[in-house]
Amino acid sequence: MYKDVHDYLAEREKEFDQIPLERRALLKKLADFARSRQDKKQPARFLFICTHNSRRSHLGQVWTAAAAAYYGLPAPSVHSGGTEATAFNARAVAALERAGMKIEKTTADDNPVYHVRFSTDGPVLTAFSKVFSHAPNPTRDYCAVMVCSSADEACPNVPGAALRIAIPYEDPKQADGTPSEAKAYDERCRQIAREMLYAQSLIRTDK
Repeated sequence: MYKDVHDYLAEREKEFDQIPLERRALLKKLADFARSRQDKKQPARFLFICTHNSRRSHLGQVWTAAAAAYYGLPAPSVHSGGTEATAFNARAVAALERAGMKIEKTTADDNPVYHVRFSTDGPVLTAFSKVFSHAPNPTRDYCAVMVCSSADEACPNVPGAALRIAIPYEDPKQADGTPSEAKAYDERCRQIAREMLYAQSLIRTDK
């Protein structure tokens, strides 16, 4: 794992006490889902869903993979999608880069495809905006994680999901074009990293 990413996660690990008890209970459900699949020698598939698949869902996807690697756990199958497709927002990309991720933009269209790396020899995550039913997202036996309230309301049922959990995050989009833009994105990046790391820590410690 890149040193900057490792150090970033080590700092988030010190912040677990900032996670409210009700959110810890939801995050434990993610851990329980992953552990149940691991016990059956099956892949733990996660699909993070928000409205536009542009910010929070990508952050959830990336940090879940990195958190598992941080603890030396089996790599989960992580994906993201939206109720509609737009683009992986450049501000969210920049926040991940400030956290130490290496990100390569591989296409130049309105919905670019990015390759995201958190280690030299680890997995390369492919990130682009798509509806949640779009390939290569899983179609069955996965945990659907609703990371925004709008998507949660729009999708009371997610086809093929073995488990559906709503863990909403405030949208950093509201700070776009303001002096606090980078701060808002960094705060959301830290929060999602912290909470996905906490969930993975429960798998490691079997709490």
